[in-house]
Amino acid sequence: MSRNSRPSAPRTLLATAVAVAASLTACSAPGDSDKGGGSGSGPIKIAVVDARSGQLSSLGDWEYKGAKLAVDEWNKQGGIDGRKIELKSFDDQGDPTTGTNLARKIASENYIAMIGTAESAVTIAMAPVLKQEGIPNITSGQSDGLVAVKSEFLFLNGPTSTTYDTTLAKYLIQTKGYKKIAMISNNGSFGKGEHDAFTKAADDLGVTPVTDQVVTTDQKDFSAALTKIRATKPQVIFIGSEEVEAGLIVKQARDLGITAPFAGAAPQGTPVFAQTAGQAAVEGTIVSSPYLGNDVSPAAQKFAAAYKAAYGEDAELHGAKAYDGTSILLTALKNSKVATGKKLADAIRATRYDGLLGQFRYGADGVGITKTSIGVITSGALVAQK
Repeated sequence: MSRNSRPSAPRTLLATAVAVAASLTACSAPGDSDKGGGSGSGPIKIAVVDARSGQLSSLGDWEYKGAKLAVDEWNKQGGIDGRKIELKSFDDQGDPTTGTNLARKIASENYIAMIGTAESAVTIAMAPVLKQEGIPNITSGQSDGLVAVKSEFLFLNGPTSTTYDTTLAKYLIQTKGYKKIAMISNNGSFGKGEHDAFTKAADDLGVTPVTDQVVTTDQKDFSAALTKIRATKPQVIFIGSEEVEAGLIVKQARDLGITAPFAGAAPQGTPVFAQTAGQAAVEGTIVSSPYLGNDVSPAAQKFAAAYKAAYGEDAELHGAKAYDGTSILLTALKNSKVATGKKLADAIRATRYDGLLGQFRYGADGVGITKTSIGVITSGALVAQK
């Protein structure tokens, strides 16, 4: 047949059918397309995206282990409807651009849901792509900026900074009677979220910080900021930065002769914070957290024992958060018969789950838990306060 010959009728019909199918696919709404990992057979593909290298790698390690523990337990029970759950870790390096590229990658590789990230700035950067691709994700971030994204595909596996810091401010000001509060936080997404939430909470209680120092996320020498803090003779110092930086700040503060206790949220309850600062330096640190330790409940004791058996180390908050978040996702997948896209997001929102951190009841904002407790580091342990 020559180039100008007319194609036969069957080929014409086939070409028309292909064109119509392509047109329908191109016009489908965000979140409506079916992912391969959600089809009726084969493994159910779930991605875990976190920093697995760099200064924030401890967060990624804890989150992956918590998520994997939950998945392993479900797979031992037969998976979901007889299908194995496949979990794969991706390294975002704590970088928003890398995270955005990974969002596109997991979409192209047919992952139907994502656990992570533990870094608010990375999760916020990924959110538009995940929304467009219809991939629900359950994050360990706590910045109020996550809620501001207003994505129906974004869920938190813990409280927001507002919850952490409102609880903390009430304890410091109303329970302890502190009025001279100094602040030091970093200018990253997490630090800014903590700074703004605590400042508002303290202001609502009639207290203005005696000094408000802001450092960069990659800073190593904090002597200038700490010298200004020391001059104010504070009763307590609020710290809003991640584990390693917070530990360095506390260590250098003690070297400068600052004896006031520090107070903060999730990072200050982790072993990395204590190891970086030194155990003596963190004594008396006041922590706002939804998970004060592995002995807070029978469920926490069971989780901690399983975590220890699996990984040979003690569990902490971030592993517990990831375990809860993954358990919620798997429950939603089971209840929805392995739905994808918006149907899966709706199933997550409808899930009522009593977890290690408390009772999860998701609202339209993607927040499922709104309560923390206060603990004080005493002889190396986080002791609950009444």
